[in-house]
Amino acid sequence: MAGMKEQQFTEEKPLLPEQRGVDSDVDKGEEASGGLPCPASPAPLNNPPPPSRPTHRWHVIARHWLRQTRRRTSGVLPESCEQLMPAGDWKEHDVETPYGMLHVVIRGAPKGNKPAILTYHDVGLNHKLCFNTFFNNEDMQEITKHFVVCHVDAPGQQMGASQLPQGYQYPTMDQLAGMLPTVVQHFGFKSIVGIGVGAGAYILAKFALIFPDLVEGLVLLNIDPNGKGWIDWAATKLSGLTSTLPDIVLPHLFSQEELMNNTELVQSYRQQISNSINQFNLQLFWNMYNSRRDLEMSRTGTMLNAKTLKCPAMLVVGDNAPAEEGVVECNSKLDPTNTTFLKMADSGGLPQLTQPGKLTEAFKYFLQGMGYIAYVKDRRLSGGPVPSASMTRLARSRTASLTSASSVEGSRSRACTHSDSTEGVGAVTHTMEVSC
Repeated sequence: MAGMKEQQFTEEKPLLPEQRGVDSDVDKGEEASGGLPCPASPAPLNNPPPPSRPTHRWHVIARHWLRQTRRRTSGVLPESCEQLMPAGDWKEHDVETPYGMLHVVIRGAPKGNKPAILTYHDVGLNHKLCFNTFFNNEDMQEITKHFVVCHVDAPGQQMGASQLPQGYQYPTMDQLAGMLPTVVQHFGFKSIVGIGVGAGAYILAKFALIFPDLVEGLVLLNIDPNGKGWIDWAATKLSGLTSTLPDIVLPHLFSQEELMNNTELVQSYRQQISNSINQFNLQLFWNMYNSRRDLEMSRTGTMLNAKTLKCPAMLVVGDNAPAEEGVVECNSKLDPTNTTFLKMADSGGLPQLTQPGKLTEAFKYFLQGMGYIAYVKDRRLSGGPVPSASMTRLARSRTASLTSASSVEGSRSRACTHSDSTEGVGAVTHTMEVSC
């Protein structure tokens, strides 16, 4: 199809480090014989021959191929990103939309009427840096193997993206949301369950407000529904004059406690933001995110006429995250009968990185509440055999209560109860406090 390209994504395994002693001997042999190893000297007649190193022609060719492969792959991806993509048949696509080209990575094919799981990353990241720790979690893969999974990268933010041309007008946040219907239509999705972080959560929420029929559920991490005021805008401009772009973005991603104490994680992401993402493209995305307007959501008046999310939503934030205030305000604007607020202890600014197992468990309950039941083996629980993973679509009643689910971890238990409000019964806000 014109304007689109499809290619098989293959993950290269990290090369084993060369053994210096063997390499030096083989290389010497290659130099002496013009690419072939030197023949071994004849051994004395009455003495056993000394152990010899491999001198076959195929060994020399293999060494040459390894060196050439290392030269081709060096500098493309940081070492910490080589194993970020979960195992599976992943394919890369460039999808042409009304507002420009969009990079999409997809695994699987639409399965009946099941929604696709579609992710959108935060500013300063891409789908690999933002989501693969979460999707690499073994329990998460038990869930997602029953769905088609679609990762979306904002324009110019993917690994190895070329620099956008000078004068390029980066899409607005509304236009970024307006790109997603093309993705849904291109891959034949009936609907999606969105997982967004920060800027990606804002974009998915905007998408759900404009196209509610295409969104079956949303998991929104660190969403800030408010635009920046003039004071915040001026402060951002001033900090741009005295700090590098990664140092400006990091306080948006991590809490102050993490910036001071979790230096290993912060330094790793500072390096990867600097090396893995084109800085010119990142600056355009950062500027556009800081120019966003307020999400027009309110639950005032009758709920049928209120402009708010119509689908089930789970809001997630760390207990010390920079976005905590914005997530709390967003929760106040949503329908309490189909909104769950999850505050995760000891998870910092990016819960999908620091607490992927707990977020996976919450996501499983979220799917159960929507009517998709996951019989997933939990390795933390002891007992009899657990049914193999499977997904079943259940009929949902608009008047009956939704799912009540709980789990046990060690001596502690966590519960999330969903209740529909009925006549004579007050609305219930779903709140989960998750501790280590």
